[in-house]
Amino acid sequence: MEERDRDNERKEGGRKVGLRDRLRHFTWAWFTSTMSTGGLSLLLAETPHKFHGLHTIGIIVFIFDLVLFACLCACMTIRAIVDFRRFKESFHHPPEAFFFGAFWLSLNTIFSNIQLYGITYGPCGSWLVTTLYVLYWIYAACSIVTSVGLYWGFIVRHKIHPVPFNPTWFLAGYSAMLTGTLASIIAESQPEARRMTILVSGLTFQGFGWMLSFLLTIMYVYNLVEHGLPPPSVRPGMFIPVGAASFTVIVFIGFSNALPTSYGFFAAHPSAAETLHTLAVFSSIFLWMLSFWIFVLAVLGCLNGMRQMRFALPWWALIFPNVGFTLATVNIGQELGSEGILWVGSAMTILLFVTWLIVVVACARAVVKGQILWPGKDEDKTMFKDDQ
Repeated sequence: MEERDRDNERKEGGRKVGLRDRLRHFTWAWFTSTMSTGGLSLLLAETPHKFHGLHTIGIIVFIFDLVLFACLCACMTIRAIVDFRRFKESFHHPPEAFFFGAFWLSLNTIFSNIQLYGITYGPCGSWLVTTLYVLYWIYAACSIVTSVGLYWGFIVRHKIHPVPFNPTWFLAGYSAMLTGTLASIIAESQPEARRMTILVSGLTFQGFGWMLSFLLTIMYVYNLVEHGLPPPSVRPGMFIPVGAASFTVIVFIGFSNALPTSYGFFAAHPSAAETLHTLAVFSSIFLWMLSFWIFVLAVLGCLNGMRQMRFALPWWALIFPNVGFTLATVNIGQELGSEGILWVGSAMTILLFVTWLIVVVACARAVVKGQILWPGKDEDKTMFKDDQ
């Protein structure tokens, strides 16, 4: 008879595995769920074709994301208390350490949703605008420390060289790159003096993240050609590189629409804003095709191994990077005034929402059946083999 014990106590290798044992294997990869859920909430707020009640659905998804994020933080805290050695090693051990970027990306989506549902489409006033300004700078500082620290840690600490490449390498860079995305979302509601500092700093972070991601994209494609497709269960992770160019498109267009035309540099150069806006739109179209190409490779990779795919946490990559791809498509459609492109964006939104529901159900089922959050089955399975 299959494992169906609902009280989270099962037998593994002759011993019972309870909740405490399972939480020892709660990894940073779980934060891909909140990163994706928050991204979906963003998409529902920005989708071009809306119906009555969609805003409420978006708020519900956002609240669910907040509750889920709090629960995941509690589980990670318990892991740190129960097994501090494993928790400490999680910042250095591949592939789990790279998923630490998902924690910061989850915060990024939370801050972005606060802007959209609290200010852009919400009732809150200047106090929340100031709060987000402060949170932006705190996030920017933490994200760059994370990006530098994780890569440096693998350079100097890891005993196995080279560290096997996989798409999770992008996440540490994404945590800094999406500082630019956050900047593009909150900038327009900020006072002009603050807006300039946000735009300049956001562009700096976006430039760093994009260049790093572009280099990793080259490594990613080379790795596919050299070693072939990854195991079927983790092939949804092939969508992670889709986000690099996609979120850059969002930043280009968002920044060009938030330029303070009557302040500082742009007051002294009146034609600069219009020139930059035109450049941003056509550069975005240029980059969009790269995202589409990587997206198609990922789709083909998943279809190729669909029958062998069992749930793993990288399945959440079906959502978050494609949120960026969808928003990039919508933004381009809005700038070009193309109803056809906007309907494509709306169709992509519907598909992502359905995919999110499927992944939620698959994730819950995998937890119940002990396929994840279980000794020897998570991202930390090679951390301390003697302890498994």
